[in-house]
Amino acid sequence: MSDVRQAACQVPLDRGVPALMLKIGQYPVHSGGLGVLRSLGRCGVPVYAITEPGLPPAAVSRYTTGRFVSRATGRERPESLIPGLMAAGQHIGRRSVIVSIDDEAAVLVAEHREELSEYFLLPDVAAGLPGRLASKTGLFELCRQHGIPAPESVTPGSAGEVAEFAATARFPVVVKNADPWQRRRHPVVPNTTVLDGPEELLALIGPGSGRGTDGSADRAPGLILQEYLPIEQGEDWISHLYADADSDCVVMLTGRKVRSWPPYAGLTASAYTVFNPELAALAERFCKEIGYSGIGDLDWRLDLRDGQYKLVDFNPRPGNPFRLFENEAGVDVVRALHLDLTGRDVPRAREVEGKRISVEHVDIPARLVYWMHDRRAPSASPAKPAGRGPASHQPEPGSTEYAWLATDDPLPFFVMIPHALRTAAGVLGRQLQGRARQSWQRWRMGSQ
Repeated sequence: MSDVRQAACQVPLDRGVPALMLKIGQYPVHSGGLGVLRSLGRCGVPVYAITEPGLPPAAVSRYTTGRFVSRATGRERPESLIPGLMAAGQHIGRRSVIVSIDDEAAVLVAEHREELSEYFLLPDVAAGLPGRLASKTGLFELCRQHGIPAPESVTPGSAGEVAEFAATARFPVVVKNADPWQRRRHPVVPNTTVLDGPEELLALIGPGSGRGTDGSADRAPGLILQEYLPIEQGEDWISHLYADADSDCVVMLTGRKVRSWPPYAGLTASAYTVFNPELAALAERFCKEIGYSGIGDLDWRLDLRDGQYKLVDFNPRPGNPFRLFENEAGVDVVRALHLDLTGRDVPRAREVEGKRISVEHVDIPARLVYWMHDRRAPSASPAKPAGRGPASHQPEPGSTEYAWLATDDPLPFFVMIPHALRTAAGVLGRQLQGRARQSWQRWRMGSQ
């Protein structure tokens, strides 16, 4: 269980400056948002939350000072959400630190920073930069410009270009929604998806997909196709950082991802901390060169075939397991944000290594799937490369952080359970429907 000593936070945050945990969309089972409430609340900061209607887990946390109910889905015009956000700021009554916990929220506040600054404290970042980083296409372009290794990627401009790609590409390939807002409005895939052959890709876009309402305009399908980096020949790494107004990473924390959900291509289900100086230097250089300011959650895959760390995702906000990562001064990326934006020094210290996290509602099924995979293919776990420092060993095990269960804040765990069961049932149903639809489309294509 999470260490109850965390309740006695010694980080000198300004308790007179509240915070607002901001999310867009209806997904109550989000441990990262709860982590924001606990991280700042344990330090005595009043924390308000944007939540779904009803009784989501965040609403029952002892560290939630107040909440604002939102029915936003992410399918609205982004600018239509600004009046409600400003009303929340006015209700709080003091300029507050916004902590965005999804990409859409981070993009929204960056693009409307000037309007929101009357009520909120926000990082001084170029308005369009978080959107480029959250966009899979934009991130790949930035990586190419600045010499950051990344999986080879193609953004097709039409369904016809998808068909051309399918005819010549080397499979498997990874498919993602190209734009952060797209996954809510018109998602091509619900999550990162690995396709084993051209038939699956053509079935995904479907016959006639990409056509306009009149059936004549072959428009962009809104997806990005990426090189597949084999899990058998790679390691998944994470870097969590906070960059100040000068784009200096005053907090840089790294770790290894052990399990994810969906398996091998989704959210972190389990991870542990170990400082990786090579990865830290790569992330710091990238942030400095692009002029990034704020919290960053970067996903990397160490490709053991060429020894390169390849940047897979850059989320311009806290990652779901951010509470795992902190330095010896007790500073995580959310606390660093609050310290910096309230004019206080961010204590620099070594990373606490050896901590582990389990995101219970996804780690339980992930453990089962990974165990089954290991039984079927015991040789799939690659040997660790020699001479690469932290990549060649695990640190001595330390404390385990649970994303939901905490002795000083127990109610969210119990409220989460029925929400998680309903979410799991919905995900399973959508996956079965998707597979049935793909099978039907493949049959139709084969019969033509």
